[in-house]
Amino acid sequence: MSLFNGKAKFITSATKIEECPPENFPEVCFAGRSNVGKSSLINAIVNRKNIARTSNVPGKTQQMNYYQIGEDCFLVDLPGYGFAKVPRKERDRWGRTIRQYLSERESLKLILSVIDARHEPSGLDQDFFYWLASNEMPFCVLMSK
Repeated sequence: MSLFNGKAKFITSATKIEECPPENFPEVCFAGRSNVGKSSLINAIVNRKNIARTSNVPGKTQQMNYYQIGEDCFLVDLPGYGFAKVPRKERDRWGRTIRQYLSERESLKLILSVIDARHEPSGLDQDFFYWLASNEMPFCVLMSK
């Protein structure tokens, strides 16, 4: 049973900050490498099998996906960093958008950095943790899979 059982709904997808919903609710985002299980974790938290789309192919999440939880907050599923079967130019654009979102979104209250428990954190993971810490961003590391 989930605390959020039946209270979660998909709101919108955004490819740039200007497309994000108004900052009326606190936001918790899920960040991490491509295919680490961010979307699956959201599905588990809200006890809904397919509210967040999943795939075995890295790079399925290509936008910032907003899910409203009750009347209280948004969960935000971010595109993954690292390997994804998309052109480098597209991955670079995702990176810029994610950095802008993490740096500028005032309603963002917590960054949940998801890593695969079966493997050591990668160099990209470590760089991301360092960037978050050096910019004094609130984050927590979660292990998946």
